[in-house]
Amino acid sequence: METREKIIIIGGGFAGLQLAKTLNNKNKKVMVLDRVNHHMFQPLFYQVACGRIEPSNISFPFRKIFQQSRNTQFRLTEVKSIDPVQNKVIADGAEFSYDKLIIATGCKTNFFGNQDLEGKAFGMKNTQEAISIRNHVLMTFEKLILEKSRSDDGNWNIVIVGSGPTGVELAGAFAEMKKEILPRDYPYMNFDNLKIILVSSTEKPLAVMSKEAQDKSEKYLKDLGVTFLSGEIVTDYDGDQVIMKSGKKIPSNNVIWAAGVTGNVVDGFPEENLIRNRYIVDRYNKVKGYDNIYAIGDIAYMETPKYPQGHPQVANVAINQAKNLGRNLLKKDNSEWKEYEYDDRGSLATIGKHRAVVDLPFIKFQGFIAWYFWMFLHLMLILSVRNKLAVFFNWMWSYFNKDSSLRLIISPTKKNGTLQ
Repeated sequence: METREKIIIIGGGFAGLQLAKTLNNKNKKVMVLDRVNHHMFQPLFYQVACGRIEPSNISFPFRKIFQQSRNTQFRLTEVKSIDPVQNKVIADGAEFSYDKLIIATGCKTNFFGNQDLEGKAFGMKNTQEAISIRNHVLMTFEKLILEKSRSDDGNWNIVIVGSGPTGVELAGAFAEMKKEILPRDYPYMNFDNLKIILVSSTEKPLAVMSKEAQDKSEKYLKDLGVTFLSGEIVTDYDGDQVIMKSGKKIPSNNVIWAAGVTGNVVDGFPEENLIRNRYIVDRYNKVKGYDNIYAIGDIAYMETPKYPQGHPQVANVAINQAKNLGRNLLKKDNSEWKEYEYDDRGSLATIGKHRAVVDLPFIKFQGFIAWYFWMFLHLMLILSVRNKLAVFFNWMWSYFNKDSSLRLIISPTKKNGTLQ
């Protein structure tokens, strides 16, 4: 009887999950390792942070996904290092051997080595961080209403650093929350004092998109009352004030960092295998210097004629690298393997109700049609029918009522001095 090849996938994000699904019920033994027990639909984290949808609507337990699988297993553990010589993955409390290893660990928020920023500003790369933002912002207003007065300007400033899609979408959502929701929740508070401030190192928001998208998104932000600070670089944050390279300071107790990502690198590889905290891979996603180790998605650095500086760290690249690698791994003859190249299908972002920008290879459009297109595309990308319906219901409820009932403050409890 032929021995099935054992493949370990570290990480269950867009890349890792897609690869596992491509290999599902095939003649391989597959094991997915992740430090959380669910896949997260990251593009909608900002709606969790703003109380638009529940975390469970965009989270999918791995064991449920692979419940009917004949060859795929899941282990909840945090990987500590890799031993390429022994073909082993060393995790928290366990070791796993492999024939082939795929690293799909994705990215985390990049604070550029600033410990103060990392300790005091909020990132938004996982469900817990999105919930923490929601808790912190809502608690700010609960404290203010108890004080009956404005204790300091920082309580009234929500500062978002970074004007990519995440930053722009957050700013638009908070601006709508300020206008439509908070005055009804707190009728005796004057929300004219609340400022949504988007700090950008570039002159325009959405710098990677077309000029039309940049100009329109800037107009949308201003229409919503967002303060857009262009050409400003944040250098520090002490918990009370955001400090910029220009010398400007903004008081704020609510700072969300959306200004970049860096790879979740696993220990066990020499420095020469990395570029900008990403594993150097060939056109087949094989890690430089190894015959049985691969990296896919945000953590992979692949140079191609079309992308000599590596591919953009977006979901479309991750998903399609995983599909290509999965198909290659299922082929018996390595000479049949196909190289990967990114086919850019466009980009899009939403800046509040009826406000969105879409750049497709063949057309660019903005406004309410773009907004409906954005909603439809994201709804289709959500995994299960149940979750699609839950998100659609919440969106329709918010659309017609300009409200949401999901503003729960859920904080971890302490027991014997430790978080539970």
